[in-house]
Amino acid sequence: MTLPLSTLDGTRVVLVAITKHGAAQVAHLAAQLPQAHVCVAAKFAALMAEKTGGLPNPVHAYSGAFRDEIGALFSNYDQIVFFVSLGAVVRLIAPHLKSKDEDPGVTVVDDAAQFVIPVLSGHVGGANAMAERLAALLGATAVLTTASDVGQTLPVDILGRELGWTVEAPKINITRVSAHVVNGEPVAVVQETGRRDWWTRSTPLPASIQCFERLDQVDLERFRAVLWITDAPVPDALWQQLHERLVVYRPPQGQGAA
Repeated sequence: MTLPLSTLDGTRVVLVAITKHGAAQVAHLAAQLPQAHVCVAAKFAALMAEKTGGLPNPVHAYSGAFRDEIGALFSNYDQIVFFVSLGAVVRLIAPHLKSKDEDPGVTVVDDAAQFVIPVLSGHVGGANAMAERLAALLGATAVLTTASDVGQTLPVDILGRELGWTVEAPKINITRVSAHVVNGEPVAVVQETGRRDWWTRSTPLPASIQCFERLDQVDLERFRAVLWITDAPVPDALWQQLHERLVVYRPPQGQGAA
């Protein structure tokens, strides 16, 4: 099966249903997301079109085993929204998982469209953000379990991504520093360049996180981790000194602090 691509704010999104009621929920959501694609069991596709008077969305009506669709969905979309039970989704996607840097965001909506649950690639894959967007459209509740979201603190792995920042650090550093952040341990954020509107939550920055304008202002022994937003080279000696405690962010060239 070859599925065409669609974009939603630059993101390829597909809404998936395998039951009659799920197809009705997909139709309701698809009407609000006309650029999203739809994947639905063939026996419900005609009924869905009849009830909606025809959707503007591209619709793939499958007739074989649903498990045979998963590989193409993983290959062709950035966000997969399942109106399928959580347990079934976990079993279906398990053979296709690679890594959080490669897997699409996977979200599950319950049959009553009351809860939206990010299942896979919540941060890097954008499933958490998708869940919050879908919840707003459906009048549902987004069930986020990622520690930084629950704790209303900063996400180390994607900090500044919407501003074009890239992360420079070994994966073990990101893992270790993320743990220090969500555990409320002292963390220094040093911002020498880049836009300063990276904190977008409605709550204040946690008290455990302190901000500085220069690295030489930081007593490195006082902090369990350092997030350094800079365009300066990082000396090897500093990586060694801050063993698994340093994550560096690189804003785009010319993005001065504002």
